[in-house]
Amino acid sequence: MEQRGAPLDVIARSLRRERDRVGLSLSELAKRAGIAKSTLSQLESGAGNPSVETLWALSVALGVPFSRLVEPPQPTIRVIRAGEGPAVYSERADYVATLLASCPPGARRDLYLITAEPGGRRASEPHSPGVVEHVVLCSGRALIGPPEHPVTAEPGDYVCYPGDQPHVFEALEPGTVACMVSEHV
Repeated sequence: MEQRGAPLDVIARSLRRERDRVGLSLSELAKRAGIAKSTLSQLESGAGNPSVETLWALSVALGVPFSRLVEPPQPTIRVIRAGEGPAVYSERADYVATLLASCPPGARRDLYLITAEPGGRRASEPHSPGVVEHVVLCSGRALIGPPEHPVTAEPGDYVCYPGDQPHVFEALEPGTVACMVSEHV
């Protein structure tokens, strides 16, 4: 799987903007997100290599959708070609979340393309209260949902589960691809 980096300049601007919006110091945001202050400082300066886990923790601590931290401003008509888009990698599994569309004003959902390979389970901590995740498996096979009762999904299957509780995504076949909608209710 080709590795594309996280959009560091966008993440840096977004973190500063959102931290200023809620009036938190670097130290306080780092504490709330459970990350080192030096890591947050690096990210805000456009350095580092943030994992999806770090960015999710920051989005929860800031009370914003994950997409608000990784998506640059978009034109009215938008095309994201295969292999493009802001991608964030898991540090625990061969798992990539590529943001395709974030919440427009008045909506409460983000759309992601998930690509994953066998060999590691992506275990997610709970997201913001009320988040529901909807997954349609496009190719491969995967275990998806609550860690104690994940569902085996095959191409075309739809799985919905509470994203505000621990959940997993584990590829069971090479080339596993899914479309995920993260709904903020």
